[in-house]
Formats: sequence, C-alpha cells, structure tokens
Amino acid sequence: MKRPLLSLAIAALLLGGCAHSPQPLPLRGTGDLGVVVERATGTLQLIESSTRTSLARIDGLGDLSHASVVFSRDQRYAYVFGRDGGLTKVDLLLQKVEQRVIQAGNSIGGAISSDGSLIAVGNYEPGGVRVFDAQSLELIADIPATPLADGSANSRVVGVTDVPGRRFIYSLFDTGETWLLDFSQGNQPATTRFENIGKQPYDALLTPEGRYYIAGLFGEDGMALIDLWHPERGVTRILDGYGRGQQKLPVYKMPHLEGWTLAGDQAFVPAVGQHQVLVMDSSNWQQTGAIDVAGQPIFVMARPDARQIWVNFAHPDNHQVQVIDSETHEVIATLEPGPAVLHMEFTPRGDQLWLSVRDGGEIQVWDPYTLKKITSLPAESPSGIFFSSRAHATGL
Repeated sequence: MKRPLLSLAIAALLLGGCAHSPQPLPLRGTGDLGVVVERATGTLQLIESSTRTSLARIDGLGDLSHASVVFSRDQRYAYVFGRDGGLTKVDLLLQKVEQRVIQAGNSIGGAISSDGSLIAVGNYEPGGVRVFDAQSLELIADIPATPLADGSANSRVVGVTDVPGRRFIYSLFDTGETWLLDFSQGNQPATTRFENIGKQPYDALLTPEGRYYIAGLFGEDGMALIDLWHPERGVTRILDGYGRGQQKLPVYKMPHLEGWTLAGDQAFVPAVGQHQVLVMDSSNWQQTGAIDVAGQPIFVMARPDARQIWVNFAHPDNHQVQVIDSETHEVIATLEPGPAVLHMEFTPRGDQLWLSVRDGGEIQVWDPYTLKKITSLPAESPSGIFFSSRAHATGL
C-alpha cells in the first residue's frame, strides 16, 4: 500500500508544479503587426491592423525624437534607430526589448540588407555608417564619412537605404557626396563614392525595384539621381532649379523623402520651400506638373492601388491632410484629423490608413476609400508608424 500512496504523492507534486509554470504565449503570425513610436516616453506601441487595436507598450528605447524602424525578414523583430545612437532589437512576439547597443552619439536612421543579415546605421556623431550583424548586433564594419574642411568632425550621414545585392547607399550632408557600400563578397565592403552631387543632400528615395536612388538637396533647388544599374554613369541632376523665380517660403521641417511616392509612371515629390507637390515622369525624370497644396508637404504617399496621393504638412498647417487624385492632379479632399499629424502608413493592400496625431495624443485609423475615420487609439506623442510588411519592400 505504501508504493501506490507514494506514486500518488509524486503525481500530485508534478501536477502542482505544472499549475505554477508560465503560460505559453498563444501561437500567432506577425504579418498584421506594426509599431508606433511614442517619442515623448521612449516607448513603442505594438499595434495590430486586423483588429485595429493596441497589443502592448514596450519601453526602454531611449531618445526616439527622430526614430525609424526596419524589420527582420521573418517579421518577428523590429530594429529601432534612436536619435541617441541607440540600436534596439525588439521581439514583437514576446513584446520586449531583446538587445540594445549604444553605437554612436547621434543617429539618423538605418536599413537592413536585402538578405536580412546586416543592419546599417547612419550617424551624425561621429559622422559615418556602422554595420552590425542582425542576429547578435555585433559590429561588422565601421565606415567613417569624409572629414570636414577644418578637420573638426566628419560629415553627417543621411538617407541610408538598402539596395538589392547586399548593398547600402547613403549621402553625406556636409560634403555633398553619395556612397555605395557593397557587402556582396563578404563583410569588408567595396565602396563607390559619388562626389559633388549637390549642396546639402538631406534625405533620399529608392524606387521600389531598387534601380534609382534620388537624393533631395536642401542647399539648392534640384535633386541628384543615380542609376544603380549603371553606376558608372555617375550622378544626374533632375528638377534642376524648380520653383525658379518664386519666393522661397520658410522651411519649418524638411520633407522626408522616403515618403515620396510613385504611382504608375508618375513620381510625386514634396517641394522644399514651396506649397506644392511636384510631378515627374518616372521614365525620364522630367517635371510634368506642380500641384498647389495647403502647406509645405512633408510626406507624399500613394494609396497602394496608386489611385490617390495623401499629403501631410509642416507647421503651421500640420493639422490637415489633403488627398490628391493621381490622374487629374486635383485635390479631392482636405481632412483635419487633429493637431500635428506627423506620419501616415497604409496597410499593405490599402484598406486602412493609420495617422499619428502627436498633439492630440492619439493614433487614428481611416478608410482611404470612404475618407472616413474608423477609430482612434490613445498614444503618447506618437510620431512614426511602421507595419511589419515593410520587411518585404526594398528601400523601406
């Protein structure tokens, strides 16, 4: 009789132990997840587009005042580039920071390589690019930028973008250059430098197929284009002298050129210092039009079916969003979501548009077909919105 009692006692202990073990997280995918940067609190809000809800808040990410995000190819991890030089790897499924390194003093964005193995970070201080292993965040390469003429520092880096073939491209704000880093042969990159591209390149766009890199110029009217199928052809100036003869307006905030957009054979581009969206023929990069809008454009974004162009604005017009018909170039709607609309992000198939309304303390979800607001979620000074579907897009 003793052995059966002993067996029952052991079984009871085992069952009791099971009762206190942590519950596993439910199985789920990550394809409908995204993050919202909450710049005031150094946190990310994890969002789900299927249910239009917030799932979690993840803290400990440092200074997110100009933060951007890229995703691992399996869409599980978000890599956050903070203004304080922090590179943070966030696990979207476990809803926590997995790793964080302070790799510089002042950073301004980054990119993930086409094979998902490398993370490149662009730095203001010290000027240059540092490249990390995406799994371990181990430093792979440190590429200083060109020193300034007085030798006091290196040029600031802007517009870091991934390019097909395990390559990165970026521009140097202070020295007017673009550099192409090629990691296709290993972790010691071959570097191609394009000099004298124009004054003060401030951000850049890569066309969706990865062929053309276009750097906007803050120091002069125009843009610099590089054909990455034929880099030996060097730099071509496009939109040279746009707005000639017009008085420049105060620039309260530079446009974000990753928010330029292509719709069919047209490119829609924010004009620096003008209340206009410029239109180009993307087959020859010649200007074909200019659309007057409510303020200085910041993000110019196409609905995924390319039928509409959505535009938000710098202060003092940043309470508005305008919608442009991509065929007629007419402004078909002027919306007022709230104070300080900082960013917009479409779901991949365009059924929703998410807006961050910083001074209203909320994220809004809109139906871009009916132009009606669906819902809103509270957020702490929200800025950038990034869906995990970006993992499968070049140049985002």
